[in-house]
Amino acid sequence: MAKVKTTFFCQGCGTQYSKWQGQCTACKEWNTIVEELVQKTDKNDWQTSPNTSKRASKPLQLKDIDSAKEARLDTLDAEFNRVLGGGIVPGSLTLLGGEPGIGKSTLLLQISLKLPYKTLYVSGEESQKQIKMRAERINPDNDSCYILTETKTQNIFKQIETLEPDIVIIDSIQTLHSDYIESSSGSISQIKECTSELIKFAKETATPVILIGHITKDGHIAGPKILEHMVDTVLQFEGDRNHVFRILRAQKNRFGSTSELGIYEMQGSGLREVSNPSEILVSKKEEELSGNAIAATIEGIRSLMIEVQALVSTAVYGTPQRSATGFNAKRLNMLLAVLEKRAGFRLGAKDVFLNITGGISVDDPAIDLAVVAAILSSNEDVALQRDFCFAAEVGLSGEIRPVQRVEQRILEAEKLGFSTIFVSKYNTISLKDTAIKIQLLSKVEDLIGFIV
Repeated sequence: MAKVKTTFFCQGCGTQYSKWQGQCTACKEWNTIVEELVQKTDKNDWQTSPNTSKRASKPLQLKDIDSAKEARLDTLDAEFNRVLGGGIVPGSLTLLGGEPGIGKSTLLLQISLKLPYKTLYVSGEESQKQIKMRAERINPDNDSCYILTETKTQNIFKQIETLEPDIVIIDSIQTLHSDYIESSSGSISQIKECTSELIKFAKETATPVILIGHITKDGHIAGPKILEHMVDTVLQFEGDRNHVFRILRAQKNRFGSTSELGIYEMQGSGLREVSNPSEILVSKKEEELSGNAIAATIEGIRSLMIEVQALVSTAVYGTPQRSATGFNAKRLNMLLAVLEKRAGFRLGAKDVFLNITGGISVDDPAIDLAVVAAILSSNEDVALQRDFCFAAEVGLSGEIRPVQRVEQRILEAEKLGFSTIFVSKYNTISLKDTAIKIQLLSKVEDLIGFIV
């Protein structure tokens, strides 16, 4: 007879307790500890079968390990490949999280329909007919994608053993349950057990597994924090549901950089890859408007031109408001203090609103100068020239500080047709014979002459 054990888990962080208590000592949250029945049974399925393991599980000396670079699997999606670091690593476990309705299932279904490999798409949330309705809208002519609607991990592994797919996609990890744990789907113990089984399968068979994960109201992936530690890659799919653009970021990547960025456009036929995001992040206007400035920023190895919008108006309600969308509000307050102290602008009694267009968030300090230019342009109600762009950091003493990879920013601005780029005079620039004019500034007061 199987041994039944009752344990208590914190639903916030996954910490285990032997008895109930009001506050979790790990995450300090109240009333998050619930009782779960945990039952351990003998695992007599594929995990103990000697025929399923394709790799020898014996200890090797470091010098005896084959160091030949294992080929990544090309997803035929340039943005997805870029974020992963060049493609899917065999035997890796990838976790994709995002807001409800943002397009997680659409993205992975679209990738599975593009892949030239045998792919098993396991859904615990939709029926096969529902998935086919979406697949016909994206790419109906695919013969290598198999759809399975199942939530029990033991049944999933039986189908995997029969089909022998090259890639497995699970939608979603919160819907799976294992017979080894007597608790409901989505509980702490079920998520940990199901993920452990998938990790064991992926590492032993060198089959990559991609999981979709739900997120909480705070924006974190639902379940224990250990889930993010167990997987190899954690991707975040984000964007405003009111906008058509979606951004894919890597929060953790054992096989590549975490600073890469993938941009998609949501259309009726699925998600379209945006190969030149500068064209969509910079709006096309027929008339010149005050408060708009273009900044040259860097995301990973990619240079982007983004539009910064500012609105400065008299504070009607007495207390000035400071609001920033896509930009750090504390940094905005710092730049306003620099303008007031160093440049003599009286902005303390005015409302200041700042927005990064396209629904993206930027933390690159190189857009400081563009933020300052947009604020001064709105305050004086004077439009900046359309072919001006900015790439410099602003210090507390009002100096224009140099930024990294300035030459890459200059070349991107030149490619998009800008005539002048404002950078720090302390940057070392070796570019010659460029069509764009490089305007060097040393302090923020030097910028006023080009705006007022």
